[in-house]
Amino acid sequence: MSEPIIVLSHVVKEFRQRGAGAAGTARAVDDASLVVDAGDIFGIIGYSGAGKSTLVRLINALERPTSGTVSVLGTDITALPESKLRPIRRKIGMIFQQFNLFSTKTVAQNIAYPLQLDHWRKDYQERRVAELLEFVGLAEHADKYPSQLSGGQKQRVGIARALATNPEILLADEATSALDPETTNEVMGLLKRVNEEFGITIVLITHQMNVVQQIANRVAVMSAGRVVECGDVYDVFAAPRQEATKRFIATALSGVPDEARIGRLHHDWPGRIVTVIIRQRDVQRISAEPASGSKSEATAERAGHGVPDGSPVTIPASGQRLSELIARHGVTANLLYGGVDTVGGIAIGAVTYEFSGSEETLVAFLDDLRRDSDVVDFGTADHPVSYQEAIAAQGGAR
Repeated sequence: MSEPIIVLSHVVKEFRQRGAGAAGTARAVDDASLVVDAGDIFGIIGYSGAGKSTLVRLINALERPTSGTVSVLGTDITALPESKLRPIRRKIGMIFQQFNLFSTKTVAQNIAYPLQLDHWRKDYQERRVAELLEFVGLAEHADKYPSQLSGGQKQRVGIARALATNPEILLADEATSALDPETTNEVMGLLKRVNEEFGITIVLITHQMNVVQQIANRVAVMSAGRVVECGDVYDVFAAPRQEATKRFIATALSGVPDEARIGRLHHDWPGRIVTVIIRQRDVQRISAEPASGSKSEATAERAGHGVPDGSPVTIPASGQRLSELIARHGVTANLLYGGVDTVGGIAIGAVTYEFSGSEETLVAFLDDLRRDSDVVDFGTADHPVSYQEAIAAQGGAR
């Protein structure tokens, strides 16, 4: 088992609001606990304002927690003075959304900048810059300026600069948000190589589900400053427990229709509109109520680091016997919408049907379906279920 490289335990970060009195504080991070193992590509996802960027600034001590502890590379950095933080920060590289390149420096000079700050010998600097230019595929652009580069090329420079001092951890804060989908895929492929070839631990802060789905092995979901769910990427995507996670994943999971589409389906089809989650294999999760009684949803983390641990539960595969159940009960089924993707090579997705038949037949069929699969029931055109209520009530095979 890999050793933890980043450990946050019950971290709270509050900011005093301008012009406010003694009670005028905003809590950006609220009792967050998580463990990142060496070698992980660890995604932290959530809507804007969830506290993701503040959390990453706690990892490199650009922000200090109001309470709780942050350990990086085996050192508790919570209250370290700046002089003792500098050696740890040298082992942490940072990639930014807006690239943060010096416009008056060439590509090579931008990459060399952290080496100059660390007083590397000139010949070592030149050798390291040449190596990194080759690695990120920009050797022929060494003497260009940022204004002469595309967005993807600028981000490659940012990655090379972050790697210059041989870090052990790479923090990427919305590193692909300013890029088009094709360029995003290229940058994600490069980060995957960084992880595999150099063994560097990567923490991805993003609101883009496809980024985490593409390269991360573990993920934490944040909502209103809290880590509400955490674990293996496939397990969290395939069997979300918390309402915030269900809402977030429903916006990105292949095959789950959005609210507007459900409205159109109700307009066009009178029967029962039901989405069935496709989950290829069983999912191992940690129980929602950990043995310690803590309400923190970082319960997927191991004990021994001040992070609570719950009891393991198995959530079965979903949607694998759908055709069989349709035939057994004799319901009329019209396939209206769907899609199946993969996470780590394992299928995940959803299909949406209109089911019709007698009330007795439909009730028996849906009862059987819920025992076998995860189901989102949007009701009928005459008796619709609100979108948010249906998503929150998603259930079945548990």
